[in-house]
Amino acid sequence: MVRYVKRVTYSGLIYCFKNSVQLNNSNQITDNFIFRMYLCKLSIKETAELCFKSVRTVTEWDKGKSIPPECRRLMKLYSGRELSSIDDNWRQWRMAKGELITPSGWGLTPDRIITGNALIEIGAEGDRDYMSKIIRTARQLKELPKNRRSS
Repeated sequence: MVRYVKRVTYSGLIYCFKNSVQLNNSNQITDNFIFRMYLCKLSIKETAELCFKSVRTVTEWDKGKSIPPECRRLMKLYSGRELSSIDDNWRQWRMAKGELITPSGWGLTPDRIITGNALIEIGAEGDRDYMSKIIRTARQLKELPKNRRSS
């Protein structure tokens, strides 16, 4: 039986990964390795180039030496896991599979963003009416209780 998980936490992933892999003392998988390899999906060379560090330094991180906070944040930004550090307006926005994911879960491709911006730039009178109705409806939907939205 396969269960699908919507959102996996970092600590949950580490726990599952460490318990599913049997290792001896010479080949330890550290939290840093899991963070770099599986969460950020970066190779040793990519991480070294991104953080302006040597390959040896990244290898030491994988063995357990702590990753500097600025490098950790840079890795999160590069892999699209975190946009909130750019500005508070980007809180809960993220990048995934080449799309910008909104806080409500909509995936926006570059074409959709350009099309939406073009429609706003045109600003035809009919479009303004539709835009105000859409915004009004979105605000009303946001105020609904969460348990009513899911049904």
